Formats: sequence, C-alpha cells, structure tokens
Amino acid sequence: MSEGDIPSELPEGWVRVRLDEVAEVRLGRQRSPKNHSGTHMRPYLRAANVDWSGLKLDDVKEMNFTDDEVAIYGLKRGDIVLSEASGSASEVGKPAIWNDEIPECCLQNTLIRVRSYGVDPHYLLHFLRGEAIRGAFVEHSRGVGIHHIGSARLAAWSVPVPPLEEQRRIVAVLDEQLSRVDAAVRAVQQGQTRSAQLWASILHQMTEGALSPGVQRPVAWKRADQVAVVQGGIQKQARRRPVNNKFPFLRVANVPRGHLALDEVHEVELFDGELDRYRLKVGDLLVVEGNGSPDQVGRAATWNGEIENCVHQNHLIRVRPGKEIRAEFLELAWNSPKVAQQLKRVASSTSGLYTLSTAKVKSVEIPVPSLDEQDALLEAVRQWRTKQLLADAAQHSALVRAAALRGSLLVEAFAGRLVLQDPTDRSADALLDDIRAEREAASDAKPRRRRSRRAPTQRKHMSDTTRILDAPPPPHANAPALATATQPTLDLEIPS
Repeated sequence: MSEGDIPSELPEGWVRVRLDEVAEVRLGRQRSPKNHSGTHMRPYLRAANVDWSGLKLDDVKEMNFTDDEVAIYGLKRGDIVLSEASGSASEVGKPAIWNDEIPECCLQNTLIRVRSYGVDPHYLLHFLRGEAIRGAFVEHSRGVGIHHIGSARLAAWSVPVPPLEEQRRIVAVLDEQLSRVDAAVRAVQQGQTRSAQLWASILHQMTEGALSPGVQRPVAWKRADQVAVVQGGIQKQARRRPVNNKFPFLRVANVPRGHLALDEVHEVELFDGELDRYRLKVGDLLVVEGNGSPDQVGRAATWNGEIENCVHQNHLIRVRPGKEIRAEFLELAWNSPKVAQQLKRVASSTSGLYTLSTAKVKSVEIPVPSLDEQDALLEAVRQWRTKQLLADAAQHSALVRAAALRGSLLVEAFAGRLVLQDPTDRSADALLDDIRAEREAASDAKPRRRRSRRAPTQRKHMSDTTRILDAPPPPHANAPALATATQPTLDLEIPS
C-alpha cells in the first residue's frame, strides 16, 4: 500500500487532528555512561523489546533513573511505544502497547512514547501499526542508512478520530479479525518450519544413501580437498576501486543457502593474471567464510555461469568439484545437516566468532558415492524437491494474501468503512473539546513556583516539547482509497 490509501474525506462525526492534539508524544531518554550505574537503577525498554507481535520482555536492561526522571520517562498502562529508527525500512515505527508488565519501567530514546489524552489507546495502536505497515513512516523519515521518524514529526502526524464509542467498535472488530489473520499466519509459518525440517531430512537421507535402493551402504566419505580444489577469493581494498579493468564481483550477500541472489552485483578492479586465477566456472561451489550465526556459517550455493567473467571476494571460499563428484550433489551434500554440523564445529572459536579458512574447508568430509549412485540419489531428491517447492509457493502466496488482508482491514477501519456509524454517538468534536478542557485544567493546576524551579535540563525538555507542538505536519495522504469495502477472504489451504 502507498500513503493515501486512507481518504481525506471522513464520515460525519469524525475529525482529523494532529497526534499531539490527542496524545502526548515523548522521546525516551538517551543512554549515557553516567547512568550505567547508580542508586536508582530501573528497567527500561529499547527498540529490541518491541516486535510486530507485541513486547518482548525476556531481555530488559536497567539504567539509573531518578524519581523525577521516572515522572518524565516512565511508562503507564495504555502507553504506546514505537521504534523511533531502524536500518530496515520494514521495522520503522512498529508499535506495541504497555500494560504495566514491569513496575517503574522507563524508555530509551530509541523509542517514542505516545500517551493518549482521551482517545482509546488501542484505537491509536491499530492506527499507528497501520501507518507503519503501509510504509508511511519510512516515506517521511530522515537519515542516511538509518530511518528516523523523530518525535516532532510523529507529534504532527495526521490522525482520523471517530466518536469514542465508534473507536471501541472498530477496536473490537479489528481485534477479532486480525486475531484470525494472525492465527492463519502462524499455521502457515508452522508449515514452513515443517517443510524446512522435511528438506533437511531428505538431504540427510541422501548423504546416507537411503533415498535409492541401488546405493551401496555405508556411503564412503572423503575430505573436500580429495575430490575438489579449494581456493580463497579477492580481498577488497582501496586500490581495487573499479576504474579501468573492472569485473563483476560476488560478495557474501550474493550467496544465500542453496541459491544465488544476483540482483545487486558489485564490481572490482583486477590486475594482470587475476581474471584467469579467480574467474568462476560453472559448477563452482561458493561457501560463506564467516557469519555471526553458527547456523549460517559455511552456507553454500553453486555458480552456474549466470554472469560472464565473474570473480568472488575473500569472504567466499570456492570449492571446485573434481571428476569424482557432481556439482549438484556437492551443493546438496554441503548444505546437509551432517556437513553443517562439521562446519559449525571447525568454524567455532573462543572469541565467539564463526569463521572458516581454506584449510578448514579442505578438512570437511563429504559423502562420495559412485557417479552412478550420485545420479540415482539426485533423481530421488529432485522428485522430493518438486513437491516441496510447490508447498513453499503455496505458503508464500498465503502469507502475501494475509498481509494484503491485514492492510485492507486497517485501511477500511480508518476510512470509516469497517463498522456502521451510529448517529447517537457523541461526536469526535465533543470529545476533542473535553480533551482540550482537561488539558487546560491540568495546566492551570500546576504550581507556578514548582514550574519556575525546574532544573535546566527540565526547562530544556519543556522547550523541546514546545517545538514539537509547533512542528509542521507531514504531507497529507492523497492517493485513491480502496475501491470497495468488501473484505477479501484468506484461503490458506495448501494443495497436497
């Protein structure tokens, strides 16, 4: 979806306001070495604690917050927290609601707190989640490499507000319908897990020779350097900036497990004789040299000559099969559970990093049945693979439909088309009048002397809040709305 799916014209009784007219918007406190210890250590939330499915509270850090700071940065039931920034566009602005899970919990400046003045907080949660899902926050973010929403930008965000009773009806319907979508998604994801487990089992049986009755067992295993030539790649340096003698250059990002991702291939400068030495040939296996995850180190994919005169970086190790082993069989065996266990073992180190070297790769043992037996096993694997790919495609299609349905529900909700309007509901204008009156009364009730004695940092914070309230709003949505209010169905049946 693009910004503009929610129309500018709203149903009667609704109003469109800035977020800071109906909620306090506050950025959390920045981490500082002086607050890493102290006499008022308290838990705090950070971006890692916010997930699309809600809060993740298994790893909550602590920082020193004084009582006055808790009053500013503390969390209360019904507060919404959003990720303020992310390097991934799909993660920017994801929200969750706080339900007093941890006493005296505060928040860090990687999160923005939204505290409703009178609008149903669950209504705001659904609205903000819809904005994040459709990418509106990313479109209006700032930063290079890291997408920042900014509290001022969020405070000025345009929010459609229906009557309070209608807000609650919308929340009830969204909770029910989205819970069904979530359950369907979980079922599909469980199917994906079982599919991956089945594929791992097939590869294991292949390496054991169990997939074909004509294979002599036990299958012989040999060191990689007995049946293949192992070689490192080119180290990228400043002198290799592509200028006069540039060639395509594969990196770790181009080598997922079992296939290549060639949508973004860089170039590198080569010197005399290097192309002949490092040029990839059809059937070469590219092995990832290092990774922070032990399950990803050593993952591999086969080069099939997709790009002419292509070379590879030194973080990829080339394994060129000899006459005793088929290239296809080598890739499947290399990505099998038993070989993966070897790679994890030889790649581990006391530092916690997982890296391979050409020597380590040479030492890895792989199954090497006869060529005829390899062909028989490959034929059996292909039959299984065809079925699995069909299941994978159906699962992917179901997840795409689920995402579309989720987006459609949210768009319809905030366009006023998800539930019926009730003319007897008290209007949103009246609700806003109540909110303004309560805020003015609360402001007048604050002791003047106490406000005059604020610490410098608190006075600065108040001036920041004033700037937030005065910030200009982001551009209004103007793309066409969904053409129909009819909800699509989500058929998640996977063909056998």
